Amino acid sequence: MILMNCIICSSFFIMTKKKPFVPNIALCIVLDIIGMASYFIPALGEVVDAAWAPISAILFYTLFGGRFGMIGGVLNFLEEVIPFTDAIPSFTIAWFIRKNELDKWIADK
Repeated sequence: MILMNCIICSSFFIMTKKKPFVPNIALCIVLDIIGMASYFIPALGEVVDAAWAPISAILFYTLFGGRFGMIGGVLNFLEEVIPFTDAIPSFTIAWFIRKNELDKWIADK
């Protein structure tokens, strides 16, 4: 129901928004380094990526949650499976996006 998360104020609807959760930046950087570590093992690189991809996607969804975590988890999975895309620091990029959301949330308060 659309009105479930709304507060009626005069004739306008004001959406209530929860405080965005921002995971630890150090954890995000470590997870990106783990994802890039397959470059250090040339022979096993893509095999390790195939094993890491679902784990990485689940971790992404767990850390960021909601729609953002779901879409990011799928994109993170694809990033790990597609060859030569491991250099993209997806967890760190997502951290900056979520941190920006938190900053905007604080500014609106």
